[in-house]
Amino acid sequence: MREKKREQYDVVVIGGGPAGLTAAIYCGRAHLSTLLIEKSLIGGLATYTNEIENYPGFPEGTTGLGLMELFHKQAKKFGVRFKLTDVKSVALEGETKEVETFRTTYEAKTVIIASGGRPRVTKAKNEEKYLFDKGISFCATCDAAANTDKTVMVIGSGDAAIEEGTFLSKFAKEVIVSVIHDEGKMDCNEIARDAALANPKMTFIWNTVVESFEGDGHLSRVNLKNLKTGEIIPVDVDNCFEFIGYEPNTEIFVDKVSMSQRQYIITNEHMETGIPGVFACGDVREKELKQVATAVGDGAIAGVGAEKYIAETEMFENQLMQKEKVGLIYVYSAIDAPSRELLPMMQEIETAFNGQVKLNVIDQYKGKSLCERLGCDVEPMTVFYTKAGEVVETSTRCDKKSVAEALNKLVETPVEVAL
Repeated sequence: MREKKREQYDVVVIGGGPAGLTAAIYCGRAHLSTLLIEKSLIGGLATYTNEIENYPGFPEGTTGLGLMELFHKQAKKFGVRFKLTDVKSVALEGETKEVETFRTTYEAKTVIIASGGRPRVTKAKNEEKYLFDKGISFCATCDAAANTDKTVMVIGSGDAAIEEGTFLSKFAKEVIVSVIHDEGKMDCNEIARDAALANPKMTFIWNTVVESFEGDGHLSRVNLKNLKTGEIIPVDVDNCFEFIGYEPNTEIFVDKVSMSQRQYIITNEHMETGIPGVFACGDVREKELKQVATAVGDGAIAGVGAEKYIAETEMFENQLMQKEKVGLIYVYSAIDAPSRELLPMMQEIETAFNGQVKLNVIDQYKGKSLCERLGCDVEPMTVFYTKAGEVVETSTRCDKKSVAEALNKLVETPVEVAL
């Protein structure tokens, strides 16, 4: 079998929606060699949104496609490369990450997962004909204004369905809700249910699921099926909103990164997944609000995080763990007077060893990730390593005698340090 081609990058971004594009922009602007891989359409689900009125900077509103084209153009301006293909597998552990596609294996120092998600659909007859801009939508926040004075249907009765349906009622003439349960029973919280039932613009068709979608080019009718009687109920509508769940695109990351019960990737506020050099952002991660604005924020954090990780890795390998001299690393806190006052002493010790020792200093607060790499979780601490870069001792003993004794075991010519 022919071996796959290999290419190397600083950063590989998986997913080309708002989060992935933003992360790529930040990485490209930082002069990192950046590749973005998207399996279908640059811009992701946002490109299917007819009108976006709540993204800052566009007082007259914009289209999802138009906004994503601007993101794409800006990323290309900063040298980001794009590859339209499907990712088959990933290897995320270790210093070099691997992202494998059908023809090529991409090696990277960091990987940003921005693969997004997809709305769960009913799988009813003809549904695929009307998805997104042809009558079936999945975001009331995005498309409510476009349905002013229209009749719309909402599929579902969970919190998202009822809350979004209530929001739609501020614009639409009528909101018809298809509920799978018996009359009065919903999956949402009681406050939302009671408010919806009291809303004069909202009507409910109980014990129903979608049988089929109909229309000439654009959706105009939803045929519902009564689960108890089998009766088909035709309902004329202008548009339909489906709120029956959301599924993250995380299949290839199972057992590779930490995930929630719903298979969303778990990150901290820095978009870190827990694997060094691997970040996740946007709708693919466990979060509350899924909007273009929040995806952009996630992507910015992930992009900055990737840049910082690469810079710190290079600093760690080339400066902190240099291999020209025996190494002494002093971890201190700039806001703690006792550990701060030991700095001059450490510098005196370095001088006393006549060029045999290299001192590096880390502020535990500012260099938190560097401390984590060294296994230093308190301050003050000292780390000693050989010219080969092998850590031989990590100690909380920071007095002059202890430090000098530890260094004398490592240098070629021991010295006597005045105490």
